[in-house]
Amino acid sequence: MGHKGISVTGLVCYVAFFLLPLHSANGDVSYSFPEEMKRGSVIGNIAKDLGLEASRLSARRARVDTDGNHERYCDINLSTGDLTIAERIDRDGLCGKKVSCVLKQELVLEDPLELHRISLHVQDINDNSPQFKKDVIKMEISESADKGVRFSLDEAHDADIGHNTVQSYTLQRNEHFILNVKTKSGGRKYSELVLDRELDREGHHEIKLLLTAMDGGTPKRSGTVVIHVTVLDANDNAPVFSQAVYKASLPENPPLDTVVVTVSATDADEGLNGEVTYEFDDVSDENSNVFSLDHETGKITVVGPIDYEKESSYEMQISAKDGLGLASYSTLIIEITDVNDNAPVIYLQSLTNPISENASPGTEVGIINVQDRDSENNRQVRCSIQQNLPFKLVPSIKNYYSLVTTGELDRELVSDYNITITATDEGSPPLSSSKSVQLSVADVNDNPPVFEEQSYKAHLTENNKPGASVCSITARDPDWRQNGTVIYSLLPGEVNGVQVSSFLSVNGDTGVIHAVRSFDYEQFRSFKVHVVARDNGSPPLSSNVTVSVFITDVNDNSPQILYPAPEGNSFMTELVPKAAHGGSLVSKVIAVDADSGQNAWLSYHIVKSTDLGLFTIGLHSGEIRTQRDISESDSMKQNLIVSVKDNGQPSLSATCSMYLVISDNLAEVPELKDISYDENNSKLTSYLIIALVSVSTFFLTFIIVILAVRFCRRRKPRLLFDGAVAIPSTYLPPNYAEGDGVGTLRSTYNFDAYLTTGSRTSDFKFVTSYSDNTLPADQTLRKTPTDFAEEFDNSDSSPPELDQS
Repeated sequence: MGHKGISVTGLVCYVAFFLLPLHSANGDVSYSFPEEMKRGSVIGNIAKDLGLEASRLSARRARVDTDGNHERYCDINLSTGDLTIAERIDRDGLCGKKVSCVLKQELVLEDPLELHRISLHVQDINDNSPQFKKDVIKMEISESADKGVRFSLDEAHDADIGHNTVQSYTLQRNEHFILNVKTKSGGRKYSELVLDRELDREGHHEIKLLLTAMDGGTPKRSGTVVIHVTVLDANDNAPVFSQAVYKASLPENPPLDTVVVTVSATDADEGLNGEVTYEFDDVSDENSNVFSLDHETGKITVVGPIDYEKESSYEMQISAKDGLGLASYSTLIIEITDVNDNAPVIYLQSLTNPISENASPGTEVGIINVQDRDSENNRQVRCSIQQNLPFKLVPSIKNYYSLVTTGELDRELVSDYNITITATDEGSPPLSSSKSVQLSVADVNDNPPVFEEQSYKAHLTENNKPGASVCSITARDPDWRQNGTVIYSLLPGEVNGVQVSSFLSVNGDTGVIHAVRSFDYEQFRSFKVHVVARDNGSPPLSSNVTVSVFITDVNDNSPQILYPAPEGNSFMTELVPKAAHGGSLVSKVIAVDADSGQNAWLSYHIVKSTDLGLFTIGLHSGEIRTQRDISESDSMKQNLIVSVKDNGQPSLSATCSMYLVISDNLAEVPELKDISYDENNSKLTSYLIIALVSVSTFFLTFIIVILAVRFCRRRKPRLLFDGAVAIPSTYLPPNYAEGDGVGTLRSTYNFDAYLTTGSRTSDFKFVTSYSDNTLPADQTLRKTPTDFAEEFDNSDSSPPELDQS
């Protein structure tokens, strides 16, 4: 039983005949072609047949999907639009004896979504030879058999269909038998052995014949079997089935050994001739692995898996034979009913990942395809995703869904979404399945940098080193990568006419601000700069912040004595009336300090004086007062050395000399140049003079002083020396004239004190404090000793003048 090959010319003609597209309505297309075509063979140009642009197939992600759970048998050439064979197609294995073998495929295009059904009609070719079930057919025929007795022979099986299946039988020429070919329901042919001449067992007890089955293909194929006839006595009754057709219904996935149906046949003969056995007649190997037939009882049971999705019905021929080989036939039809045993399957056809966070609501993210292998209600599927997500599933064509956005996305709030898609069928009970889709959100530069504080304050000690760190500023940007990378810079501007870049610099990466130069608190105490934080996005976003820099004072300035002014060889002299009582204000030392705070808190100390017990100075006011009443024994010329100290750490100081003349008028004053006595006189000389005066005139001086005091009280009213000495504005540096009291010199200490030019006696003028810090320069006496002498000679006598306010 060999197979005959098909000629190349015949196959080419066959392919040319069938490779014609069969168009159908609604954009569907059908193709008919023979089985066993080579992989890559062109079936047709589907782009042309559907009116599609071949150049757009790649952009629209054209692809061939399967319908249900079938395999994909064809591919599409995205360049030409040709539909080609993807896998070997064996029509006989796929469709068996079915007249029509149609494979369902789908052409899917995106942007927009478009679906076309493709029907592949696979045509049979004569690639299978007829085969008999057995190699030898054994028959026992009674020698008494009458001429014309018929004996049914086994049917030859050909996997092909139609004209390519078995079409004829031939019997080897012999002298006893002829062959009768008959047709069964459904068009299948079988043969009967007809006794044409009576048998003579004594002449031939065994006869061997060769039976050949021929198909109708081009070229033809054939198969043979040997008929071994044993001559016996006659068996004149064949078994008879109780039904010509048996029908049964069976749900899929039944338990093994489930009884489907029991067939029954009877034989009127007795003994061996009446013993009936049952067999499947012309059953495929696949069916034989599913059902089993008990040869003696006729009971048909399930022995293999039954899947409705693979086969929805079975049709088999059953033969009943008696002991001598007479047979009859019956048809068994088993209908398989669907059971909801297949959960929906979710296919993610396409996904835009990541998706930009500025995607507008309604943007299509992906395409979902849901399939269920069951039928009817068991095939109906509902698809959904979890709540509280800015996405939804929108039903599209057939069993396709579009995954679209429903709201605004914000990567800074949620950067990744785990979307669980759940598909549930409408079976009873329903089955469901789920698929998780990981979707990332791509960043957009939609957040400017934000500073941690609304404004920054920095304190920097003066006399700092250039490059010293002033402060650190930080801005946060919740965007990702370059969109969230912050770069710092100074906003261009001026401070007191100087660019801010001359004062400060900022590290673009860390935000640390450094001093470019050394600062002097006495030049300026604070200033403001603006720092810009800019991200690296496109376009970049930025924000500003104000940084206030306060310079902290350091005690780097010594006190400056404004009065008396130690300039050149000039000196200032104050007249002290002889009638001055203890506690009277005679003069004032005024000093300022360019520093501030405790560095400018000044204290005044008399470090040396002509008479240690005569004058005292206010610790913080600098006011020089008498500690006791002036006596006649007191020296007319008094020299005080005053030290002014600030309160800094360490403390800085300055000293000045104050010259006082105890006299009521200038006529009594000797030559003023003697006032500046030698500071280096030895203390021993002073002590000797004091001791001598004290011993010789102690008693006399005491009486004279008492009388003088009484006489002065009767003669003059008490002079009030509680005023203050005025200091001209020429002694005040511009940066010390402050109205807010921040510095060390206050406006309440501005007074007038001067010597009259028309009298040789000293006159004091006490006036109220000036409201501003500027006084005429000519209201203060600044004379050399020669000037004093000239004025004493040219002045006219005038009564003392007292103005008090």
